[in-house]
Amino acid sequence: MNTKQGPELNRRGLLLAAGGLAAAATADMALAQTATQPDASASTIGRRKLGTLEVSSVGLGVQNMSRTYQQTIPTRAEMHNIIRSAFDKGLTFYDAAEAYGPHEVERILGEGVEPFRDQIVIATKFGWNIDLETGERKPGLISRPGHIKLAVEGMLKRLRTDRIDLLYQHRVDPQVPIEDVAGAIKDLMAEGKVLHWGLCEMGLNTLRRAHATVPVTAVQSEYSMLWRGPETSAIPVCEELGIGFVPWSPLGVGFLNGAIDARTRFAPGDIRGIEGRFAPENLPDNLALVELLSKWADRKQARLGQIALAWLLAQKPWIVPIPGTTQMAHMIENIGASRITFISSELAELNASVQAIEIKGARLPDAVQAYSDVEAPMKS
Repeated sequence: MNTKQGPELNRRGLLLAAGGLAAAATADMALAQTATQPDASASTIGRRKLGTLEVSSVGLGVQNMSRTYQQTIPTRAEMHNIIRSAFDKGLTFYDAAEAYGPHEVERILGEGVEPFRDQIVIATKFGWNIDLETGERKPGLISRPGHIKLAVEGMLKRLRTDRIDLLYQHRVDPQVPIEDVAGAIKDLMAEGKVLHWGLCEMGLNTLRRAHATVPVTAVQSEYSMLWRGPETSAIPVCEELGIGFVPWSPLGVGFLNGAIDARTRFAPGDIRGIEGRFAPENLPDNLALVELLSKWADRKQARLGQIALAWLLAQKPWIVPIPGTTQMAHMIENIGASRITFISSELAELNASVQAIEIKGARLPDAVQAYSDVEAPMKS
């Protein structure tokens, strides 16, 4: 049982606090100018099942809509426009968390989806030690049942809704048995305030115990061509138990969009600057993955990121990526990935090519990794 207090922020938390993606700004602008046109994806996004919950085959992560990686503040009206335009194109799955902002992203999402709230699925998350009133982020994790219930009350107000369609535990609290967490969720379900629940970056034994207590709808973990760890851990267990899988960072923090090359250096505060896989000595080797994507993009007449997302969609019919963006053109491009398909021989060829590329360098620092794959203590 792990009872030690870990570092304050996980990788996504560091991404929230990180500044400076100046190195990628030019590439982002170029992507925005050449993205898929709106009518290309309007009717092809499709639907998938996470457990029994039906969602669009691609979701929208709204993590940075209150503050970007560059620490700029997006125009609120434009964020609402992106949220609503995504819905117009068939997207029905929106992913937030109390830790994003903190609190402010839930407010932006609630405002944006209010006109069509009953036609979409809202996912959000609890678990980081966020002050319920001020939104101040404090050290550590907190999943005590009483706190979960109070956190949900705040979420409902910020999201302007009476229920949360999918509520995740953002990270496993090493102080609280998962059965106690599930018990709080069960109470909230009985009140109609939560409809489905899930876990993020949990240990596999914790996932099994959680599912045995209250059936889990979805697991959310990092997964992409750049990080394939879940293929031998969470994904097989999800398949066994009938649980959906939601990859976060499906585009590798811009790497799989081609926004990084061998000369890229990162500004202070940019999380990628402390990840070994983006270090100057490793980038030239790891860019073999981008070269592979480029070949397939030419082959399929698509964008690099669309190939990366389509590859995820092709792995399992119950995988639903949630690429995040604050750019309208990027949202349109990401939705367009759902129209790209691979016949069986193409997928086998692409999988073999991806597997042949060895990614060099750690995906995140050891101090951050400590918050992943944690097992909850056994209930006494």
